[in-house]
Amino acid sequence: MVRFKSSAALMALAAAVSACGPVTNGITPISNPSLYSANQPVVQRTDYVLDLASSGSGLPISERARLSDWFETLQLGYGDRISIDQAGGYADAHSRQDVADVAAEYGLLLQQGAPITAGAVQPGAVRVIVSRTAASVPGCPIWEDELVGAPERTSTNYGCATNSNLAAMIADPSDLVLGQIGRGSGDAADASKSVGVYRNRVPTGVGGALKTESKGGK
Repeated sequence: MVRFKSSAALMALAAAVSACGPVTNGITPISNPSLYSANQPVVQRTDYVLDLASSGSGLPISERARLSDWFETLQLGYGDRISIDQAGGYADAHSRQDVADVAAEYGLLLQQGAPITAGAVQPGAVRVIVSRTAASVPGCPIWEDELVGAPERTSTNYGCATNSNLAAMIADPSDLVLGQIGRGSGDAADASKSVGVYRNRVPTGVGGALKTESKGGK
């Protein structure tokens, strides 16, 4: 049986995303004397859960087909995170490899660890969890500006367009929370590749290869 669990993940960093409404230092869309945008994206994560029967030496073919159909129904794609859970807190290597093989057909890898989900995993079962995030700016647009007698402040709608477009276009909304973790060291070969192409390219005028144009007319 498939169970669904949703949880709203608000940004934890001071300069990160928060909901429309009261924010740090009392700034709100209605009362914002600064140039800081109070209308910020909110990231929401939904965990989709599927329990599969394991034979102890991996997943039967029927369960792997069931898993593939489930991924297809979810329209699994970039930004989705797949993890597995099993009774005892870990999954056997065979079941994990079977899930990884099915996930690889969609171009995704298994994540280490698993989020907490409702209900305990039954002995002999493998729980597959697909975590999907979505970003939006709640409450936007806001047209509650009082133009007459209003204090000096930015518009209540300030930031709605820019941040709503950012939330709609970002490939992985979870990047708004943490971002991508880069490699600890750079690759000298990658860094020098473009320089090598520039230095080794033959100039266009070598050997009379430069094309000449002439004016013609009656």
